[in-house]
Amino acid sequence: MTDFQGEAPTAAAGLVSAWRRLAGDSVLLDGFHALKHGLRFGAEVPVAVTADRAGALALADELAPDVHEALGALLTEVPYETYASLVPRPHPTAVAALAVRPSRADSLARLTHTQRTAPVVVLDHPRNLGNAGAVIRLAAGFGATGVVTTGTLDPWHPTVVRGGAGLHFATAVERLTADELPEGPLFALDPEGEDIRALKLPDDALLAFGSERSGLSPELRARADHLVALPMRPQVSSYNLATSVAMTLYHWSATGGAPA
Repeated sequence: MTDFQGEAPTAAAGLVSAWRRLAGDSVLLDGFHALKHGLRFGAEVPVAVTADRAGALALADELAPDVHEALGALLTEVPYETYASLVPRPHPTAVAALAVRPSRADSLARLTHTQRTAPVVVLDHPRNLGNAGAVIRLAAGFGATGVVTTGTLDPWHPTVVRGGAGLHFATAVERLTADELPEGPLFALDPEGEDIRALKLPDDALLAFGSERSGLSPELRARADHLVALPMRPQVSSYNLATSVAMTLYHWSATGGAPA
């Protein structure tokens, strides 16, 4: 840990240089809560900065005493202008860190059918970065094995990581094609499917959700073993994606599944 407040400009410049050297291949943990979750779930964090070290450690004392010691060892205090230059949009907590992204091989190993004790959430061609982040946060909270996206959206995009509050490190997160999905029974959410309330979702299930606008892709529909519908009032078009995932994971947990 270093405090650059009042030190020579070259010290802060060295930190900025190191940050920018690492940034291209790293995951931005944007804000106190993202860093807190990253540390709790084993993220490798080579550099972390704050414009208010005392404030960040006070937050840890209040909300996350389990990570106080690790934060104290990691956080480097810099002038606010230096902090703001390192992030796309300053966070109210004035904390940011870079973490090493888990390897694809590690993520795929965690998603393997024989290793799973909880479902995998599959987002089929999602469009909204914030929704994807909210789903990852839900999956982590329910102890799901992972979240897989198909299509062009990058589930490790900084906006998704921000929406997920750093909980990418609590669950496996990867982008795959429909053909690359791990083995296991695939339950795809569809208005024409069987009422989910009549089903018990197995722990090794793949739970697939289409986009709000277009629904399931033909590739995912063809791969599905079961079509499943959430209860919905007539003439209501759809639920928000994250809401649909929350309802489905809650049904899984309430009928026998449980957070890890």
